[in-house]
Amino acid sequence: MNFKLNLLIASALTTTAVFGQNSPNSNSPSSETENVMYKHSIGASLFMLYNFFPDAADYYLLTYGYQIDQKNRIFVEFNTWKYEEPLGTYGDSDELYPGFVRAYGIGAGYQRFLWKGVFTTIQATPFMKQYYDVNDEKIQKGFQLYLQLIAGYRFEIAKKRIYIEPAYALKYWPIDTNFPDDFAQVEKGAPKYIFEPSLNFGYKF
Repeated sequence: MNFKLNLLIASALTTTAVFGQNSPNSNSPSSETENVMYKHSIGASLFMLYNFFPDAADYYLLTYGYQIDQKNRIFVEFNTWKYEEPLGTYGDSDELYPGFVRAYGIGAGYQRFLWKGVFTTIQATPFMKQYYDVNDEKIQKGFQLYLQLIAGYRFEIAKKRIYIEPAYALKYWPIDTNFPDDFAQVEKGAPKYIFEPSLNFGYKF
């Protein structure tokens, strides 16, 4: 499946998520105005288990969400990881950076439930990036704006208090600044987007 087709699908899902509330079914008392049992949630990513493997990305994610009604949720998210290669070819790069990047971000997102557990999400996260050389010495800082379009499904267990969300995301960073020259040479020609799976979980209260 090529990039344009993937982008079209992701955009269509997101458009449905944003404007789907105008459909007759979405405005029915049973779907949107029904009382929400648990409005708050704390979540993370099951992919953090990879931190226990050698050469892990040192990846951590923490999410606080607020369920507005049955179909609409907003959230804020803290995210940090380090990486040693261009994100656009992550895991398949021909060349690594002469060092690594450590990124810290706090983002916000909107999640729309379309039917049962099916959802789409739009999210924006500004990242502050710290570049390190091969001796783990700090070089300089940069900034990245990281956007995501996500489609997935939420499974709920334990009387709907615990959820797991397998999903697939288009990730795109239109702004990515201040690469050191030797990092920029490795980055040259790498795409500014990637399609990746995610596997988040959380606890509602």
